[in-house]
Amino acid sequence: MNRNYPAEDLSVGTANVVALLVGFVSIPVLFRLLGPAGFGDYAFLMSVFAIYMIFVSSWIADGVRTFLTEDRSTPDWEPYVVGYYLRLAVLSALTGAFVLFLGSRNGFVSALFGEEYTSYFYGLALLVLSVQFQTYSRKTLQGFGLERYSGFLGALDKVVFVGVSVPLVYLGFGVPGALAGHAVSSIVCGIAGLTVIHQRVSLSSVFRIPPREFPRTKLLTSTSTSVALLFLLASLYHVDIVMLQQFRESSAVGNYRAALFLAEFLWFVPIALQTVYALPTSELWSRNRLDEITALASKTTRYTLLLTAVVAVVIAALADVVVPIYFGPDATPAIGPALLLLPGALGFALARPILVISQDRGTPRYPVLATAGAAGINVALNYLLIPRYGMHGAAFATTVGYGSMFVFHWLSAQRIGFDPLADARLGRVAATTAFAAVPTFALATVVTNPWLALLLVPPFGLLVHLVFAVLTGSIEPAEPFELLAELPSPVGSRAAPIRERLEGVNGDLTVVGWFQSMLFLAGVTLLLSGVLLATFGPDTGVPIFG
Repeated sequence: MNRNYPAEDLSVGTANVVALLVGFVSIPVLFRLLGPAGFGDYAFLMSVFAIYMIFVSSWIADGVRTFLTEDRSTPDWEPYVVGYYLRLAVLSALTGAFVLFLGSRNGFVSALFGEEYTSYFYGLALLVLSVQFQTYSRKTLQGFGLERYSGFLGALDKVVFVGVSVPLVYLGFGVPGALAGHAVSSIVCGIAGLTVIHQRVSLSSVFRIPPREFPRTKLLTSTSTSVALLFLLASLYHVDIVMLQQFRESSAVGNYRAALFLAEFLWFVPIALQTVYALPTSELWSRNRLDEITALASKTTRYTLLLTAVVAVVIAALADVVVPIYFGPDATPAIGPALLLLPGALGFALARPILVISQDRGTPRYPVLATAGAAGINVALNYLLIPRYGMHGAAFATTVGYGSMFVFHWLSAQRIGFDPLADARLGRVAATTAFAAVPTFALATVVTNPWLALLLVPPFGLLVHLVFAVLTGSIEPAEPFELLAELPSPVGSRAAPIRERLEGVNGDLTVVGWFQSMLFLAGVTLLLSGVLLATFGPDTGVPIFG
């Protein structure tokens, strides 16, 4: 795998990292300021809004991005596409806002969710308008190939949201203050995005009527399959929160959303891999290079599973430490649901790259059916378990639904023509995780000082997993440096020579044997020390661990 890391990819990756870091900081701050009940109301409103906007916005956003990339012979193709979808965006936003306003005004929202949510839905009606133009502008920029601007707007949206919502919530405005933060950030990003678009294509195009041969019907209906897929994915993300709000108090919803956020840390791995370790399968599909697609998909699955398993083990080992420190002592009830959600989040992380590769094939039928199967299981189990078991039932139902995503999309991939498990080495990865979990959990048990545990356990867990991964054959010694070599300088330039040297020793049996012996001794030492620490460590009373 040799790929030059272009500046466009770097800027997009940097923007994604900034957005993730801002979210990492803002969520616990909002939880502490709003409290579990207020945060539960906020989480519920944003879940309802996310599902609602699929029908208001997604078909327009996906359409403008898709058709701007087409090289059409129609004169002024880009201005006509921009103007056509901008008119639709205005009409759809006004309609969507009016429906929410009318539902709040005539008592429908009160009857469905409760009187206290009526005023919130007035706020959501205004939010529809601002978010619509932010989404339209970002997807239009992507259609023009200006991903760096779109990524920047995504990061700017997070930063402005935090800068506005946190002070408002702190001053006592509560959930409306958080909604106002979303509105202001969307307005700022929408104006900035439309300004950049105007430099490429005049926004006066909204008043230009396309010629008769302009394919209006095709532009209007061609995105139905992708919208269906987005709706199914949104149901997996949000239906548990919406259902939980109907059967439990808002504080339970808030704690459950905190548990979800903790489990979703696992999704950082496939997002990072997709940024660094590109999946250029569209061209491979066009050439029918199935063997190369299978090799790429299975390697990506293996890397994702290995790295996600590290994160899952560390979170599981530190859950009782992380949750009170990160969200505050009021979030302690989130620990149990978070542990239940980890296996499903791991399965969903594995499904994400498979879904991306399947979509590149251009035949969306099987990915949609696979996602529909997982979404159906998720809805059914949440409906059955939430009334009786509350957020623990929601966590179990969601983890089964998330986990089934991997199974269904693996079956879908085989029907499409590639096997993401061909070189996934599932048995070896499972052995790696099991062996490495012993010393990782042991260290987390022994180190009773929470801050010291946060400092020591994550790097130790990563190191232990790396040792056992090479020892079990889950990865070759050079493979970690193969990933690092894809990064821009100075990391990539320094990792590439190390990778080449490690690949060069494969022919030297003496060196290989010595390396494997050292790893074997290190692995046995780590495993035995973990067992001993887990058995005797907590009773030793060693002061440094207190």
